[in-house]
Amino acid sequence: MLSRIGKKYQEMALLKLIVLGLIIGIFIAVAVPTAVPAVAILGDLFVKALKGIAPILVFILVMNAMAQKNAEASASMKPIVKLYVLGTFFASLVGVSMSFLFPTTLQLQVADATIAPPSGIVEVLHNLLMSIVDNPVNALVNANYIGILAWAILAGVALHASSDKTKTMIADLASAVTKIVKWIIRFAPFGIMGLVANAVGTSGIGALLGYAHLLVVLLGAFFIVALVMNPLIVFLHIRRNPYPLVFATLRESGLYAFFTRSSAANIPVNLSLCKRLGLNEDTYSISIPLGATINMSGAAITIAILSLAAAHTLGIEVDILMALLLSIIATVGACGASGVAGGSLLLIPVACASFGISNDIAMQVVGVGFIIGVLQDSCETALNSSSDVLFTATAEFAARSKEGTLDVKDMVPQNRA
Repeated sequence: MLSRIGKKYQEMALLKLIVLGLIIGIFIAVAVPTAVPAVAILGDLFVKALKGIAPILVFILVMNAMAQKNAEASASMKPIVKLYVLGTFFASLVGVSMSFLFPTTLQLQVADATIAPPSGIVEVLHNLLMSIVDNPVNALVNANYIGILAWAILAGVALHASSDKTKTMIADLASAVTKIVKWIIRFAPFGIMGLVANAVGTSGIGALLGYAHLLVVLLGAFFIVALVMNPLIVFLHIRRNPYPLVFATLRESGLYAFFTRSSAANIPVNLSLCKRLGLNEDTYSISIPLGATINMSGAAITIAILSLAAAHTLGIEVDILMALLLSIIATVGACGASGVAGGSLLLIPVACASFGISNDIAMQVVGVGFIIGVLQDSCETALNSSSDVLFTATAEFAARSKEGTLDVKDMVPQNRA
């Protein structure tokens, strides 16, 4: 009986199971609130498992990719990085524009500023550089993906000249870790059920009503970037209808990221999606972890809108040049945001400082960000993570388009679980 149920579970589409888990999670939170703490454990287990395997997965896959790499794969990283930076910068412009069109006033209160944010953009850059040379063991333990990438690349380059047996062993190890990730992902419906039950049961919607205007502006900017700006960038590169690819990345990457609220935890999901899109593993095994670190269009929107909301609340006039400076700061700051839930919020004081806003007030704005984080951070992470796959695929599909070998079917994931 149990084996029959397990077989049926394996045969069902994962997306359908996730939707079912979502519905059950909401039902439990509303109808059986006393069961929420027990069910929430499933969500914690799922996210913890993803976060646990992700650093090892990234290190092994990147090391393997560099050990086996070829010149073509190395060259293909340049357009992806350009897309990451451009996407983040244009997203910050969207956030600034939305703030000017729909100015927001916040009800700021005295906040407990116990968390120390970066003192400026120089400190953000300093932290990024220091992360690169972090102790490799420490980088793995603390999920410092910049350090993990740096050491994995160095190890892979050093192993590039090794024997075929060594390379085969590394490739087998990468396959084994990938298989473990697939097992964890099959647990997703139960994890989503726990996450949804916990979110609805503990936070509800009432806490968000006081910040409805701010939420609408933020979510509007997220949707504009996801459904207008990003598709336009894709179209200009591949000269094909971008929406099949856009919707696929939002559905199969953004959905996971919405509930896990962590770009880092979503790395295994994105790697799997890239494989099913038929992309070059030598490229995406590096670009996806890199994207979880520097491709933060959602974070740039959050930093820009909340900073301008603070400026508007205090009656600070912001001209075009100041707005452009804010977009640049938001872009650089977003690249320094950690790939965990709420990682972008602590960069808000950096942007506020450009308007002369004190740290005490800026930290109150950070507090507002945490209050609306139930929706804001989930949508932000969904945009960030889905864009990693979108731009990685766009760069490769653009090259295929120039060669005349791109088929519309290539833009739809194959072998859907």
